[in-house]
Amino acid sequence: MGSGSSPGSASQALDGMRVVSWNLLRRIGANVHDVAKLIRSYHPDLVLLQEATEDVTALPSLVGGHFFRHPMHERIYGLAAWSPHPFPPSTTLRLPYSVLPGRVPPRVAQIVKFRGVSFANVHLSHGQFLNRWQLLHIASSLDGPAAIIGDFNAVGPIRLDGFKDIGPRRRTHKSGKIIPVRLDRCMARNLTSAATEVLDKGPSDHHPIVLDLAAVPMAELGEGGMLAAF
Repeated sequence: MGSGSSPGSASQALDGMRVVSWNLLRRIGANVHDVAKLIRSYHPDLVLLQEATEDVTALPSLVGGHFFRHPMHERIYGLAAWSPHPFPPSTTLRLPYSVLPGRVPPRVAQIVKFRGVSFANVHLSHGQFLNRWQLLHIASSLDGPAAIIGDFNAVGPIRLDGFKDIGPRRRTHKSGKIIPVRLDRCMARNLTSAATEVLDKGPSDHHPIVLDLAAVPMAELGEGGMLAAF
């Protein structure tokens, strides 16, 4: 699957890193070869995938690198992370979920420690109250420079104390194949995006997003080394 090493200091993020996030649409959408093509074209430092099925575990055989995948409870797909650079094994964070009858099984976030930054790879619930609750839970669980990236399934603005929405502002999905919405986002703390892009969706129903991230200079941080709430 992947090999790990101890994460670097937060200052490593000052040199910048390219992160890609893509919801693959499980078995009928983008496959491992589509992900490999994206990697060869954009040379990311870190790739975060949602709705990644078992076939995506073959990614290192196509492009090398290091890979970890966590299946979602009672689903054929899960969350996955790839990098050409070694990084510690990722972990999961169990998210709040609805106990009402007929609701989908619990969800998790994939926590990736990379270059001194805590990344949460997410595929959040569709309920607009529930996915905000899940975001608050994730934000409170991350230390230091952090980014929550993935399919938020959220409509409208999001407020998280200490975090900013630094992802691209273009729509990334069409609800019911008709209404364009921005479901794929990045909320970050003590990080900034030098550039962002929404790519062609290919076989998936979600567009991949690309972010060139860097640490916020210390001179811009407020008291306690944190960005002001936004």
